Amino acid sequence: MTSSPLTHAAPAAPRTAQRARVAVGVLFFTNGALIANLLPRYPEVKIDLGLTNAAFGAAVAAYPLGALVAGLSAGLLIRRFRSSRVAVAATLVTAVGLLLVGVAAGWIVLALALFLAGAMDAVTDVAQNSHGLRVQRLYRRSIINSFHAIWSIGAVTGGAMGALAAQLGVPLLLHLAISAIIFGAMALLGYRWLLAGPEPDPSSAQESDAVSSPVAGADREDAATPARPLIVGGPVARYGTLLALVIIASGGAIVEDAGSSWSAIYLAGDLGASAFVAGLGFIALQGMQFIGRLLGDRMTDHYGQRAVARTGGLLVLVGMGAALAFPSLVGTIVGFGIAGFGVATLIPAAMQNADELPGFRPGTGLTIVGWLLRLGFLISPPLVGAVADASSLRLGLIIVPVAGLLVLLFARVLATRTR
Repeated sequence: MTSSPLTHAAPAAPRTAQRARVAVGVLFFTNGALIANLLPRYPEVKIDLGLTNAAFGAAVAAYPLGALVAGLSAGLLIRRFRSSRVAVAATLVTAVGLLLVGVAAGWIVLALALFLAGAMDAVTDVAQNSHGLRVQRLYRRSIINSFHAIWSIGAVTGGAMGALAAQLGVPLLLHLAISAIIFGAMALLGYRWLLAGPEPDPSSAQESDAVSSPVAGADREDAATPARPLIVGGPVARYGTLLALVIIASGGAIVEDAGSSWSAIYLAGDLGASAFVAGLGFIALQGMQFIGRLLGDRMTDHYGQRAVARTGGLLVLVGMGAALAFPSLVGTIVGFGIAGFGVATLIPAAMQNADELPGFRPGTGLTIVGWLLRLGFLISPPLVGAVADASSLRLGLIIVPVAGLLVLLFARVLATRTR
């Protein structure tokens, strides 16, 4: 009797890889929790500083702007200092940037603090994904979605902390200081379990052979190896594929930004939710995104990244489209949850395919996608804010189902199945 593709037993990974997987999981958790602690307090920050929707959206856009400015340095930093060191150091500076939001007395300081936090978050993002893909090559099967699932756990944890702090009236600076200390310490403690040595070339099996060869039952032909993205032709086709991967990742980024930047404001302002209930839109999105990422590796191995992405794009289009067409507290929270499940695997899939594109130096494809997907985070907040001031926030949030449609159109560049 044979097992199904969704339940087959994978060979056990060596202890070095297992410990590294835990450490990378800690990095993803802290990365999600740090920024999520601030998000439920955005309505408070907006009111305290007396900002319009457009001004607030512009301030929030400083976060992805910082990511765009610093993001392209990630590949160079990783090759120079290793992904492990870069990820931990950038996490600590991200915490400092978010802490500065607590002392912001005006728009400029708020924007500068978010700019710094966003710049370091972009570097952390590329470095932790690069290290996670190193660990995945040791496992010889897909585990990258599990790291992003842990990021979602961190985001839900941070969002719940922020919502509770807002409800209890905890001073913003005290709240962000506690968050910075807790999650900064976790990242430092996890460093010792990360993989040693310089970054390997992902097209080489050297590291995988060196560490994974003692694994019992690890037959190379039976190991789950990711399929390459669809590439036909030369450099034009290669960069066209990379652009499509950026659009897919940006679709996920736009949906995530809508939940992080605007869900609490929309629920509280347009639908009259309390401070705690207003935080449930973001928590629903991240919670369902976590479930999607928890199932993402098995779904991807069985159905392929293309089918999973297309289904996700359809869920975003229908779920949030219905929530905006028929607005209600429950319906909107459910809509954000459905959208979160739909985009669960988009960014991990785009990053993995970019990292494995032939013709690029180690970390280059991943860095480019990680940098350009920030355009979604950069464009989305001021665009939604401007539409909200001119018409309504409900109309501004139509960008979410549009993102789902874009994913449907461009998912064809993703792999169909893994071997």
